Amino acid sequence: MENAEFFSKLVGEVTELGAYRAAVIETSSVVTDCSFRDMCAMNTCGNYGKCWTCPPDVGDIDELMAELKSYRYILVYQSVRPLEDSFDFEGMIEAGLYHNKLTAVVRHRLEEEKFVRSLFLCAGGCRICEVCAKKTDEPCRHPELAMPSLEAYGVNVSKLATAAGMKYINGQNTVTFFSGVLFDL
Repeated sequence: MENAEFFSKLVGEVTELGAYRAAVIETSSVVTDCSFRDMCAMNTCGNYGKCWTCPPDVGDIDELMAELKSYRYILVYQSVRPLEDSFDFEGMIEAGLYHNKLTAVVRHRLEEEKFVRSLFLCAGGCRICEVCAKKTDEPCRHPELAMPSLEAYGVNVSKLATAAGMKYINGQNTVTFFSGVLFDL
């Protein structure tokens, strides 16, 4: 892969910021599937139709998958956090908050890079605002900061982990979250 030195620098910086692992791969290696939108529509997380960066408001799934594939590279990174046991819901929430903070720090740092263009994708939907403006019938308060999830773009995160040389599940009593930065040089 060309630009190996630059990619190594990005990976190093993201892990120094707190990611468990990180890797840069070409987006041609990213598997997308519109069926992930069906899981969103089941509204397990409670954000379907209630968050500007979640389905259905984030956009047409076919257009989003095409947009993702229009980028050449993706920096994939993960956080892995311990849980007391597999029923530790509070620990999962705390791990999600940790990952959201990590994603914000990574974004702030990588916005300094001279990418031709970039798109930041997070885990499980945008958490910039405590209450999304969608819930109060207002426009997005921070469209320049809002981040949709990898899943909203149809990414099969399990296969993304494999393509990036990472584990999707990192052991008993842990929870793993993924984010990504699409970019062109």
